[in-house]
Amino acid sequence: MLRTSLAVLAFTATMAAPALAKVSPAERRTIAAADSDPERDFALLDRLVAQNSGTRNLEGVRKVGRMVAPELEALGFSTRWVPMDAVGRAGHLIATHPGKPGTTRMLLIGHLDTVFEPGSPFQTASREGDRLHGPGAADDKGGVVVMLAALRAMKAAGTLAHANIEVVLTGDEEAAGEPVSLARADLVAAGKRADVALDFEGLVVIDGQDYGSIARRSAGDFTITASGSTAHSSGIFSPEVGSGAVYELARIIDSFREELPEPNLTFNIGLVAGGATARLSADEASIAATGKTNIIPPVAIAKGDYRALSPEQVERVRAKMQAIVARHLPRTDARITFKDGYPPMAPTAGNRALLGRLNAINADLGLPAMPALDPLKRGAGDISFVAGEIDGLVGLGPSSTGDHTPEERVDLSSFPRQIKRAALLMTRLSREPAKSVAR
Repeated sequence: MLRTSLAVLAFTATMAAPALAKVSPAERRTIAAADSDPERDFALLDRLVAQNSGTRNLEGVRKVGRMVAPELEALGFSTRWVPMDAVGRAGHLIATHPGKPGTTRMLLIGHLDTVFEPGSPFQTASREGDRLHGPGAADDKGGVVVMLAALRAMKAAGTLAHANIEVVLTGDEEAAGEPVSLARADLVAAGKRADVALDFEGLVVIDGQDYGSIARRSAGDFTITASGSTAHSSGIFSPEVGSGAVYELARIIDSFREELPEPNLTFNIGLVAGGATARLSADEASIAATGKTNIIPPVAIAKGDYRALSPEQVERVRAKMQAIVARHLPRTDARITFKDGYPPMAPTAGNRALLGRLNAINADLGLPAMPALDPLKRGAGDISFVAGEIDGLVGLGPSSTGDHTPEERVDLSSFPRQIKRAALLMTRLSREPAKSVAR
């Protein structure tokens, strides 16, 4: 059993009374409820982390879903499991809470899976003071626990009853099933029903400063296949033979380095090979190549990813890549293909306004204002699939370090402020008319 964090108690005890002057009686009850039973939150987190739910551990993901569903049902949500067998994934947990008609419809987003598959040596959790060291302790099981705790605080205060909320907890955020259009169809549909999206992935803290995330970059893959004439190496660069596939691929990669850079864009080559033969594996995670130093290679392959901040930037960068690929060295050819992954979440005015609402809550709680996080500081995520439809805010989960590595540690002392922020934000949004959060 995890023990109550001293930081939780300190936060409650030191909250300045003047800071709560603008907080309504119902919101005061919410704050009190948020602090009432941290042991329950930490014990639930402990159980969730103990169950492996690597994305490809389908039964493990389902088990985590079966652990979370009763928590939502106890709060008045109806739940359903959406199987994703067709894309080779476990499925998604979707829960709905009908509130007062005509009020803001909120979409809460999180995920049940982790990057740590059953074969990973990182399987167990341990308490280290105010930190829990364990697989998925932050990303995103800590976020799910913060979400549930915020909803529980609202229910205890009587503010959940009128809230229109839909929860989508995906089972494959860390490795989305393909086609993505099918794997994310239910999330996209939920986004079309909502007015605002709140993402419970982790809070980013830099030098003690909490940041709010109003943007996430895209994540897409590309494959470059270069070809050339093969011959004895003594003929390289001759008019009859040309430059060979490897030099053509090297030209393209180095031209990307020189010509593509622009703000908010990153691109990377993660896998490359060439030779007399080169074949990309079915899972696109390896390339089998053969060759000799005295043979000019006829084929070379590279795989990479690129991340951009807006749909317009994605299209512009793709066009520049295609133009670079089309400039061939003598007697070579090349092509580039793209695979869509996660779309971007652009930093819209509506997203900024939503962060402004959160900062009003920070002021009421006596917490510092949260600047908008540089989108280069976090990766892609599920909220981006609905970002084109509605305004959103990312980072309502707990803070952590070492995510996606065996050093993943969630900061338990961040739970109380994140629970309060989320509960008060949802409470205030629930009182506003639907579609009031305009872009």
